[in-house]
Amino acid sequence: MKSIVKIIAVLVVFGILIGAAMAQFSKPEDAIKYRQSVMIVMAHHFGLLGAMVKGNQPYDQMAFASNTAVIETLSGLPWEAFLVPGSDRGETTMKSSVLKDPDGLKSLSQQFQIEVGKLSAAAKGNDFDTIKAQFGAVAQSCKNCHGKNRK
Repeated sequence: MKSIVKIIAVLVVFGILIGAAMAQFSKPEDAIKYRQSVMIVMAHHFGLLGAMVKGNQPYDQMAFASNTAVIETLSGLPWEAFLVPGSDRGETTMKSSVLKDPDGLKSLSQQFQIEVGKLSAAAKGNDFDTIKAQFGAVAQSCKNCHGKNRK
């Protein structure tokens, strides 16, 4: 029952996010809200994974794989919203330099997506040491992007 509720919640969020993307960000504020929404959902699911990796929650292979799948699905969504002119101002922590280096953002976002894909593959198996190491690689890719692009 909980997994059905989780799936429905993810689908609702996707509907909202896709609707926002379809609007093509008519205002910079729309792009900021869109990317922040995606990041909040990813961070939530990543936090659930982190609790298992750190031993704060019991490791549940199915829950881990399910949360990883959500992150993998979302991992391609927020990047275009970072490149909307004017979206470096207002309620955001994005540095203005992101708009001047779209290739740098693309490279970092692709690395993140690759690492998340590897985590998703590892999560389907039972080798917790591999899962833990790959979780660390995903966390490092987050840190690399935030370090370069966040105020």
